[in-house]
Amino acid sequence: MTPFLTLVIASLLSRFSYQMARSPVLPRFAQDLGSSPELIGLIVAASTITGIFIKLPAGALSDILGRRRMMLLGALFFAGPPFLYPLVTEPVSLLLLRFLHGFATAIFAPVASAYVADLFQKGRGEKLGWFASATDVGATLGPLIGGFILFSTASYPVTYLVVGGLGILPLFMVFSLPPEEKKVLVPATANPGRWPQFTWRLTEFNRGVLEVVSSRAVIIASALEAAMYVGYGAFLGFFPIYAKGVGYNDAAIGLIMGAQLATTMLGKPLGGWLSDRLGRKPIILSGLGLCALMLPLVVLAEGFFALLLLSCIYGLGVATVTPSTTALVADLAKAGRMGSAMGVFGTIWDSGEASGPILAGFLIASLSYFDGFLVISGVMALGAIIFAITVKDPVKPLATRAEG
Repeated sequence: MTPFLTLVIASLLSRFSYQMARSPVLPRFAQDLGSSPELIGLIVAASTITGIFIKLPAGALSDILGRRRMMLLGALFFAGPPFLYPLVTEPVSLLLLRFLHGFATAIFAPVASAYVADLFQKGRGEKLGWFASATDVGATLGPLIGGFILFSTASYPVTYLVVGGLGILPLFMVFSLPPEEKKVLVPATANPGRWPQFTWRLTEFNRGVLEVVSSRAVIIASALEAAMYVGYGAFLGFFPIYAKGVGYNDAAIGLIMGAQLATTMLGKPLGGWLSDRLGRKPIILSGLGLCALMLPLVVLAEGFFALLLLSCIYGLGVATVTPSTTALVADLAKAGRMGSAMGVFGTIWDSGEASGPILAGFLIASLSYFDGFLVISGVMALGAIIFAITVKDPVKPLATRAEG
């Protein structure tokens, strides 16, 4: 098996187990432990909060310690923490465990993407696209299978033991990767020894981060992605509880949420294709507008097929925004700074996703599902308006470029 195929399968399995542990099982588990809506939002967001602080240093450390070594560390967090969930008996322990489990994707995801980028100079974008699609497959299967297992067994411990079993598989996959060739860590003019290597790498790390942070387009793309994920995080965190409240079982909830993820996965190539031809700005705006419209509507519907349709449309909005913003960051990243660019992008992205369920928890507790989601929808719409007014499209439509 080639290293690329190994990475694709490892990413699929890791995201499968991780998403299965998160939704729709986690909000229900937290609720049954007696968590308040505010605490449920924090519990759902905890693993993403870990990513805010860990993704950027994890990517930088992989430059020093090697991709394979850091991916093994990330895979250990996929394999170990799920077996601790059956021991949880109160909300605070669940919150702390979610912070710990969050180290899995925070370490694994950016480093694995960097590994794929290292493997391919020619056709790198296509390979990264396949890699992202594999991750989406895992993310789509996770809620669907997790919901069915919880429905069939009515047992949180059994569900999380299955998550742990699946989480072990990426560890074996990463072990099978060939050892990386040792690279020179410091310029030839530098003095030998570990301390010069460390100080030189630290200087390069700081320089790379500063270059990326000073790029207006990278920050804008990241901020728009974060705005969308405020709503997406709220949807993942509280739709399962809403749906349970209007009479749906865990299997039906898993199917509705799985349909949204499937639409997102299948729609991403189309979103990227449209942004190449129509420009990044109109596609980002249309996708963000679609998400802002669907979020409050999804808690007005009660029929199964209506919920299924709205969930799919919401997924289409996510699919439209994400490839456009990611392509923008990749296009603008300077040579040798891709890891820093993706690290900053991931950090801002996770900030939005983490704040979504926390904000939703407070809003739902003080208002209602509809009013709370409406406020979050307004935040996304406001972000889209500001973006439309203040930012020029960094990518010209294909037809315009051809005429020029």
